Amino acid sequence: MSYVKEERSLGELFSELTQEVQRLFRQEVDLAKLELSQKISRMVKDVTFLSVGIAVGYAAFLALAATVIIILGTFMPWWLSSLLVTALLAGGSYALVRKGLDDMRRGDLAPRQTLETLKEDKEWMKERM
Repeated sequence: MSYVKEERSLGELFSELTQEVQRLFRQEVDLAKLELSQKISRMVKDVTFLSVGIAVGYAAFLALAATVIIILGTFMPWWLSSLLVTALLAGGSYALVRKGLDDMRRGDLAPRQTLETLKEDKEWMKERM
């Protein structure tokens, strides 16, 4: 077996390096897009929980409050039945809104994977230069 050593010019090597760096950059951009897309999808879900929680709280207050106040008003003073129903509905609404806000706060929009691979690429480039 004979091995032929391939000699490439400095220009060819730089050209190849440029192409590889461009490809790496495009891959990093694609990774960042994918990661941000996933994070935005999660945020949309969290905002949906928040919106539904607010809407349910409002609708529950309007629809149930009057009915329950009337029913309870037959057993206790009207002011007390109104206060009790308002407190219960406000507590339920608060729980739903709180869940949406907590989930949104836990969300991290920074593209962590992309940042990590960029650090690795930087180290790799330092070693090669």
